[in-house]
Amino acid sequence: MEKLREKMDKIRLVAEEANDKIAELTAKVKALEQENLAKEQQISSLSYQNQTLEEQNEKLEKSLQEAKGAADQGAQHGTEVDTLTRKLQLLEEEAEEADKNLRETTEKLRLTDVKAEHYERKVQSLEAERDEWEKKYEVVSEKLKAAEDELVKIQQELEGL
Repeated sequence: MEKLREKMDKIRLVAEEANDKIAELTAKVKALEQENLAKEQQISSLSYQNQTLEEQNEKLEKSLQEAKGAADQGAQHGTEVDTLTRKLQLLEEEAEEADKNLRETTEKLRLTDVKAEHYERKVQSLEAERDEWEKKYEVVSEKLKAAEDELVKIQQELEGL
């Protein structure tokens, strides 16, 4: 019986060691389960943060594309503005040249009008002088005709004598 007792003591000792080991392993399991739970919560939190960051990233990429598009469009508008500015400058220069030509043409036209008025007065004067000469011619022609008639009469009288 003593052997039995020794075996029982050994079994008890083994059982106690096994119970201690079980308690230790149970504590480790609980600690690992809590650590696992904390890590799952951290994974869940990080997954949510990752999803939020991906959404923000997508929004930022869209904004970046829109900004690039706006920048390209702005550059294109800038080029168009430069082109239109050059065209406007050319048109202004052409307008100034046309205005200068118009002033010169207007001045020439004014001088032409002055000359035309001068020549019209001269023509009127010459026409009046011509009319006067024609009247004088008619008077002289009438006097000449009268003198010729008189001369013919005198010649007839002289022949009749």
